[in-house]
Amino acid sequence: MTLVLTGCVQSQRDDTDTGDGDSAAPSDVNSTFVFASSSDPSGLDPAFASDGETFRISRNIFEGLIGVAPGTADPAPLLAEDWTTTDDGLSTTFNLKSDVTFHDGTPFNAEAVCANFDRWFNWEGLAATESLSYYYGALFGGFAGDENALYESCSADDELTATVNLTRAFSGFIPSLSLPAFAMQSPTALEEFGADDVGGSEEAPEYSEYAEGNPVGTGPFTFDSWSPGESVVLQAYPDYWGEQGQVQEVVFRVIDDPTARRQALEAGDIDGYDLVAPADTAALSDAGFNVMQRDPFTILYLGFNQAIEELQDVRVRQAITHAIDRDALVTQVLPEGTEVASQFIPPVVNGYNEDVTDYPYDPDRARELLAEAGYEDGFEIDFNYPVNISRPYMPNPEEIFVALSGQLEEVGITVNPVSNEWTDYLDLMRGSADHGIHLLGWTGDYNDTDNFVGVFFGSTSNEWGFDNPELFTALSEARQLPDVDEAGARYQEINEQIAQFVPGVPLAHPAPSLAFNERVTSYPASPVNDEVYNLIELSE
Repeated sequence: MTLVLTGCVQSQRDDTDTGDGDSAAPSDVNSTFVFASSSDPSGLDPAFASDGETFRISRNIFEGLIGVAPGTADPAPLLAEDWTTTDDGLSTTFNLKSDVTFHDGTPFNAEAVCANFDRWFNWEGLAATESLSYYYGALFGGFAGDENALYESCSADDELTATVNLTRAFSGFIPSLSLPAFAMQSPTALEEFGADDVGGSEEAPEYSEYAEGNPVGTGPFTFDSWSPGESVVLQAYPDYWGEQGQVQEVVFRVIDDPTARRQALEAGDIDGYDLVAPADTAALSDAGFNVMQRDPFTILYLGFNQAIEELQDVRVRQAITHAIDRDALVTQVLPEGTEVASQFIPPVVNGYNEDVTDYPYDPDRARELLAEAGYEDGFEIDFNYPVNISRPYMPNPEEIFVALSGQLEEVGITVNPVSNEWTDYLDLMRGSADHGIHLLGWTGDYNDTDNFVGVFFGSTSNEWGFDNPELFTALSEARQLPDVDEAGARYQEINEQIAQFVPGVPLAHPAPSLAFNERVTSYPASPVNDEVYNLIELSE
């Protein structure tokens, strides 16, 4: 019989679920847990990251003021036990958990909180670019000296009380702090190992000594080693403030090929892996492995870079959208449970618009629109896509590329394939305008519309290459609305505005799957990938 894993735990850190299988005492199990990653992390400093493999590791090393309620995308207390926000939304006071230390012995207190906020705010030069500080720039509006900066100041009111002041209200402020990018890091280690000493270029950044081998947080595991292309190893932190659990060592083994990950699980070389290929889920389950599926909280899209002349014409963007058969893509290429997308947020997110303008599959209409735009004979365009990577929203990018490029060729658009390894691909999308249409996506970080469309379309960016002040203003105003219903109605209008502007094609909401050895009786699956391995339960 196949054991059924539970995807839910009773509390964020202090308690663990009993699971549906029989869990053994810590001393009775092999306490090393080996998980197959699809790629190396981009670095070990989550403040300079935006990719899932970095965050998968950093969630086990670091913790933020705010966590995520188990099995949901909703914010919950973590290093902040509670907080109070003023009626105008400009000041939030956090009451901090006591007796917490960073892995290097530095006390976690209000001064450490302010040191982290001030670090982000005072980045400049390369550190303050989209390629590195993606999340801070997207959510906090700017850095010191920028008139659009959201952050104003932080004060350590006493040892365990910190107040953060904003220049304007931000309805997503609390949930945004659950992002790994805003985790608390040891001020001592940040200074000692030159965390902000980044080099290279926006297209190819070079990380600091801290980010390459000296990360220090408050989480249940400490950093041990990183062998690029092979593995990252973590060890249990003996002075962790919460429940340590059975797992005492974590090995993130890099296996970029989905077939090789499956074979490693079957051979007993790993305990589990994410992003199971759609064709493998039934076979693994039938063979007795534990297979589970996260609730879809993702968006896969075909992005348009409007720095490209042809894409500046909305009729061309509409034509490409009509050329895409999203239903065929979902049924033929993407995992079971995937939903066709009509907009850039999943249906469960507040602000989803049931009546949004859609562009159904219609090759004839696509050809008509191209002719109206002056491209009766079509045109050539670069189609960028990543290789040797699986993401929750994009489990098989090469197959997705093949399916979409064939559909575009049918309406007269000649595709020039341009592929890159994952880290180079992200740097290209975020750090350069040198790309065309492209495959990318998002796994939601918390349940807020701004975390999707606000991050994508809240300001000018290299990825999208457009300037739309009307849309930027609408998103800026919506994120300041404290009333949930009012914000939801406004975001419905914005989703229609986005649909008419056509910055890209929302393709699907994939449902990623995980697979585990039968000894894994409980795994804390999360729709936002907030999975911390002290909560794993093992039977042997």
